[in-house]
Amino acid sequence: MTLAGQNRGHKKKHMWMAAAGLCLSGAVLCAAAVGCGLADADRAEGELQSLAQSTNVAPTPAGSTAVPGTSEEPSPEVPADTDEGLTALEKDLVFLEESGIPVPEKEIDFADLMENTNKDIYAWIYVPGTQVDYPVLRHPEDNSYYLDYNIDGTKGYPGCIYTEDYNAMDFTDFNTVLYGHNMKNGTGFGSLHKFEDAEFFEENRYVYVYTQERLLAYEIFGAYEFSNIHLLAGYDAESEWGISTYLKEVEEVRGMKCNRKDEIFPDEQDHIITLSTCVSGNKQKRYLVQGVLLNEMTLEETGDMTE
Repeated sequence: MTLAGQNRGHKKKHMWMAAAGLCLSGAVLCAAAVGCGLADADRAEGELQSLAQSTNVAPTPAGSTAVPGTSEEPSPEVPADTDEGLTALEKDLVFLEESGIPVPEKEIDFADLMENTNKDIYAWIYVPGTQVDYPVLRHPEDNSYYLDYNIDGTKGYPGCIYTEDYNAMDFTDFNTVLYGHNMKNGTGFGSLHKFEDAEFFEENRYVYVYTQERLLAYEIFGAYEFSNIHLLAGYDAESEWGISTYLKEVEEVRGMKCNRKDEIFPDEQDHIITLSTCVSGNKQKRYLVQGVLLNEMTLEETGDMTE
């Protein structure tokens, strides 16, 4: 081989080694980025779990006059046949108790959450039997912000449970839609897929939403796969005709993973909540768990939740 040929061979070998070095460096950087992302996700999930634990309180002793769900001093006793002088929250609690609906032993300090955790927190959702026990957020400018950002401001999974500005923040719309990721470990809204099981669906009946003034209880009437249409932009929820059209489509849903209670199916005058998450392997579908508001009367009587 000539000297020139030997030089060309050495150059090719050096170029191959340099390229291999760059690929190896890139792989290391990618692995580091993935590791960093996993660490951020673990930290965000840990913070959400810690917040959920901080809302749990010991059961109220029998005969106590303390009011569950609030850290305020109990109000003076009032005659049993009147709710005069009660706050909206106290009216909710009276209604739930008289209706035989279980009241979670939780206290949500919204002032502390907004000041020390995230100012966009405005509600809390709890679904017994699942891992759903989270603050609900609304970004003031970007509807999809909390799809990609965690409660501590880091970008990535698991994100947050959030609503969009199509909905009022007082849950007085016909359909209030909450979104959350379908996390493989069951966090976010991943554990909602447990409602695919008919027995689980029958045994776990309620969704609870706390706001600064209210405790809203919803009875679950449906859990099923639906198209990925935007439920709030794709249907006219401002008219009875639009609502009726939507409800008719829901009634027609069938499938192995569809569970529904026709005896409590809502009508145009009801208020419902929709928990929406992804379906693994099918981007054209969403998995929805829906409930109808039970303390409807107190919602209409007060109507004074903060926008």
